[in-house]
Amino acid sequence: MRLSTKARYGTRAMLDIAINYEKGPVSLKSLAQRQHISIKYMEQLIPLLKLAGLVRSIRGAGGGYTLSKDAHLINLRDIIDALEGSIFPVDCVDNPETCERTKKCVTCEIWKEIQDSINNKMEALTLADMVERQIKINQ
Repeated sequence: MRLSTKARYGTRAMLDIAINYEKGPVSLKSLAQRQHISIKYMEQLIPLLKLAGLVRSIRGAGGGYTLSKDAHLINLRDIIDALEGSIFPVDCVDNPETCERTKKCVTCEIWKEIQDSINNKMEALTLADMVERQIKINQ
C-alpha cells in the first residue's frame, strides 16, 4: 500500500496551516512556496480539505486558509480520507463481495488486521501531535 503524492503533500499543507495558525490565514502562494509545491497542485488539494471540513477560506486582504477546527480534533485519518478516500491493502477488506472466498480466507483476515492497525494509528495521531513533533525536529 502506497500513499499518493496528493496524500503526502496534502498532509504537509495541513501541517503548515496548523503551524502557522496563530499568525492568521495562510495564503495559497506562501503555503506553496514553503512546501515547494506548485500553486496549481495546491489548488487541487485545498478544495478536498475544505470539502472535508478540515480547512476554511477567509477572503480579502490578509485572507487565505486556516483550520476549520482545533488541531487536536483533526487526525491523520481525517486528512488521508479527505485526500485519498478510504485506503485498503486489498479490495476484499473494503468490499467483501469482491471475493467469494472472503468469509473463509485467512489472508483476508490478516489484511483486515493490518488495515485496522493502520487506521488505529492514523486516528490516534492528531494534527496537534504532528505540529509538536515538527517543532521538536526544528529545534
